[in-house]
Amino acid sequence: MMRQLPNAITVLRAALIPLQAWLLLRGDYGLAFALFVVSGLSDLADGWIARRFDLRTRFGAIADPLADKITMLTVALLLATQGWLPWWFALLVVGRDLLIVGGAAAYHFLIGEVEMAPSFVSKLNTALEFGFLAGVLALAAGHLDEGPWFAALLYATAATVIASGASYVLVWSRKAMHERRAATRR
Repeated sequence: MMRQLPNAITVLRAALIPLQAWLLLRGDYGLAFALFVVSGLSDLADGWIARRFDLRTRFGAIADPLADKITMLTVALLLATQGWLPWWFALLVVGRDLLIVGGAAAYHFLIGEVEMAPSFVSKLNTALEFGFLAGVLALAAGHLDEGPWFAALLYATAATVIASGASYVLVWSRKAMHERRAATRR
């Protein structure tokens, strides 16, 4: 039972995505903010439990970042449609994630199995993206006033979105070239 605890937390987090979307569509930003924070804390908890007790699984390695990305994509797109975020930012987030998923799929079908291992810049991007989106939700809920933090986090997060996407392209392109060279030598 304990072995599946991190995966159960991840599945629960993924199951909350439709509720998060519904709250945002209703304009219930206070509850949406609370649920987003719970989602972020559950991400930290399942990762800590998996590492601390060596309960990492292939399912968790795929499902955990997928649940995070779908949560953040949902929140970013809905906040953009409601005018709380600039469209260019939401499209940048979507573009990066499509690039990563498309690249992983191409690698899987053309080269071989993809081992998910987030880089430092990717982890930084996730942290900044979560913090920025939480801040925007808090702003929409009236818990926070707009100030210089908004522009600072917007551009810092956008920079890590770009850097993270570029990092994945470089790392996986190098791996693909290495695997292709190794295959031709055999």
